[in-house]
Amino acid sequence: MRTLVILLAALSLSACASVRKLDAASDVHALLVAIRDDDQQAFDAHVDREALKDEIEARLTAEGRKDERLGGLAAILAPALADLAGETLIQPSVFRGVAAYYGYDRNTKIPNPIAISQALKPLPDGRVCATRKKDGPCLLIFTKGPDGQWRLSGFEGELSELRLKGR
Repeated sequence: MRTLVILLAALSLSACASVRKLDAASDVHALLVAIRDDDQQAFDAHVDREALKDEIEARLTAEGRKDERLGGLAAILAPALADLAGETLIQPSVFRGVAAYYGYDRNTKIPNPIAISQALKPLPDGRVCATRKKDGPCLLIFTKGPDGQWRLSGFEGELSELRLKGR
């Protein structure tokens, strides 16, 4: 009986994770289409700009603290740099490079949400992340908003991957 209860609990948790991934996949699909089509309005609807700015600020500060000469200066400059990055780097054209890392370019057919859900990994805190390989590291983090929409809220790649690119 105990084994049956454990098995049912495991299946229940697995089903919840799958539903969360499938739910998020529709919004991830919409974000990929917005990036491909350079659709600023749709992109903005699927991005939590403040969360991304906060993350960039924290990462810039942490990077600056690695160098004792820059630690204090990095803490002072990080908020302004994060604001600048939020305005210039959190754009469809910049994230097209990130999409290229996943194998998507302007000519690539974007997979349907069911296929996308297979590249999403549920995180313990309720968010999901996109990975290149099934058990690979997270690159993009998505959080479900109070309106039920999943938005890009974190970027785990190297900040140097976010570069301004020509169209």
